[in-house]
Amino acid sequence: MDGNGRWARQRHLPRVAGHRVGARVVRRVVEECARRGVGHLTLFAFSSENWRRPADEVSVLMELFVRALRDEELRLQEHDVRLSVIGERGALPARLQDAIARVEARTADCRGLHLHVAANYGGQWDIVQAARSLAAAAACGALAPDAIDEAGFAARLALGSAPPVDLLIRTGGELRISNFLLWHLAYAELYFTDTLWPDFDIASLDQALAWYAGRERRFGRTGEQVQAGAAGA
Repeated sequence: MDGNGRWARQRHLPRVAGHRVGARVVRRVVEECARRGVGHLTLFAFSSENWRRPADEVSVLMELFVRALRDEELRLQEHDVRLSVIGERGALPARLQDAIARVEARTADCRGLHLHVAANYGGQWDIVQAARSLAAAAACGALAPDAIDEAGFAARLALGSAPPVDLLIRTGGELRISNFLLWHLAYAELYFTDTLWPDFDIASLDQALAWYAGRERRFGRTGEQVQAGAAGA
């Protein structure tokens, strides 16, 4: 969800103004995805590299996160949205950790959209923590090294049993994935748009989904094989 700061700068506003508008866009996108029957949506809210930003901006982002959890708690339940936060939580402010735990518990029984919010998350960290978990299990004899496979490794990642990513949308004109869900993006379709996140509306979401619908997802097969399979179905 890139471009909050640039959106604010273009309007001669403080960066925090862009983050506040961006938070409102999150609400609209989540509600629209829930309405359309999307199973899983992962939002990259704060990366492990974002701690390098000015301390006052980081503090504002953490406070906005706490407020968003407070303000959206009931709305998430009303829309049957389950919240899970992925990332290394220990470095987050205690107040934010408490808010996350509360909303996760309140929405645990929701069965609609599963909303994953990545906070203090990095794809390399995720792979390393999964490897450490498997190594510990192997070292104590609970797991044979030869039994480690792709499915078992994926289960130890922060997203757990969530399916692989189908579509990555990155706003703000940057053409990189910035250490996001490195394992899960192996066969994702990558959609980049110059639209800044505060300007990302339902029409922008429609454009991304229409682009995705036009992609031929081969997963190693030929186009002829995919078309023959579709015809047989």
